Amino acid sequence: MLNRVQKRNLTKRDYVTLSSMIFALFFGAGNLIFPLHLGQLASGHWGIAAAGFLITAVLLPLLSVLAVCVTKSKGVYDIGKPLGATFAVVFMVLIHFTIGPFFGTPRTATVSFTVGLAPFFPAKYQSLALLLFSAAFFGLAYYLSVEQSKIMARVGKLLNPLFLLLLVAIFAVAFSSPLAHAGSTSATAAYQTAGFTNGFLQGYNTMDALAGLALGVTIVTAVNFMGQTDPNKAAWVTARAGFFSMAFEGLIYVLLILLGAQSLGQFKLSDNGGVAFDQIVNHYMGSVGQAILAVLIITTCLTTAIGLVAAFAQDFHKHFGFLSYKAWLRITCLASFLTANVGLNQIIAWSTPVLMFLYPLAMALIFLSILSPLFHQSSVVYVWVVVFTVVPAVFDMVAAFPAVVSQSTFGQAMAHVQSFLPLASSGMDWLVPALVGAVFGTAHYLLLQRAKTSTGMEVPMKR
Repeated sequence: MLNRVQKRNLTKRDYVTLSSMIFALFFGAGNLIFPLHLGQLASGHWGIAAAGFLITAVLLPLLSVLAVCVTKSKGVYDIGKPLGATFAVVFMVLIHFTIGPFFGTPRTATVSFTVGLAPFFPAKYQSLALLLFSAAFFGLAYYLSVEQSKIMARVGKLLNPLFLLLLVAIFAVAFSSPLAHAGSTSATAAYQTAGFTNGFLQGYNTMDALAGLALGVTIVTAVNFMGQTDPNKAAWVTARAGFFSMAFEGLIYVLLILLGAQSLGQFKLSDNGGVAFDQIVNHYMGSVGQAILAVLIITTCLTTAIGLVAAFAQDFHKHFGFLSYKAWLRITCLASFLTANVGLNQIIAWSTPVLMFLYPLAMALIFLSILSPLFHQSSVVYVWVVVFTVVPAVFDMVAAFPAVVSQSTFGQAMAHVQSFLPLASSGMDWLVPALVGAVFGTAHYLLLQRAKTSTGMEVPMKR
């Protein structure tokens, strides 16, 4: 199909549409509720917490898009390929199932329902209502993503402008009459002493750094359909549009965090940002506000769901071609529907440990990809960094599991060993080992380069 696409130069309008699509694909369920909750947790320390949050929720996703561009990758598989085909496939599957049918995609439906529609239903009917809503939600996501060439138009030109219009309306009302000064209430204990670190870790929950790697295939496909089939030009277009979309997303995050901090002047700390958003909108707009919120949350979550199911189907069809794109699309939509009915709190509880494991690996691969021209994507550098990163990442994963795992004999033994690692108490114990791995990997690469110069031996490159 791409062979029939007419090559052309992009206009400013094309860039706006592409930036809008990228923003919409990234900004979904967690991007609304987690910044609000962070604002409530940090309160008067919201500024330093926001700084940490913006690194993992904005800078890292932007770097993930740049990593795709620098390496001219077409998906998460290509990012892991320097470590070998087996690692690349396993990493791709883990990423797609995490942001896809196991956690990320089901969350788009559960957040939509919990925040937007649950208040309209009596408690005894909510399980049935969620079942019916999630079936309709993923049916619509399938319909809107089944034609790959129309995803950008449906998301970038239709759904995202509607979402932004509604969100601006909510901001205008809320900030014209704030509930309190953001610094007038006390932060929780964790944010009084380590606001930046906790904000940094909260950014994991958006899953956007992982999504940036996985959504690369959807974004690059959209750019190709716009007539940019040359890899170098496609990379430049993607990077430019990604910068504008991520900068805009960062602005919205700051406003949401501030709104959450101000909400403590009227409400108590909520269990999650979904509850807080519902309380804030109902305070200002009543039942009309609840209806606006329902449309807002369903719109933004649907755009993200479209991107996630499409990326899943595109990558799996490419690497497991015994099923068509449409067949994989049906599978991920059905699996996401089933997981969505487990409930939002359970999805969040079990996704956190997986993110604690995958995020350090993803960050390592993102930085390696961006810096890869310096060492010609040599596999030895990748191996050293990833091996040194994966061990503390396993410790972080076990520590983040619910008590049934983390407080077990095995979990406590792992925690004891983990306590000897630098920065273990802040959940950043992977950082120093990763840097050590980078030093060893670079030294190994330079030694091989010297050996190549003196003996003609080839340095191991990307496989």
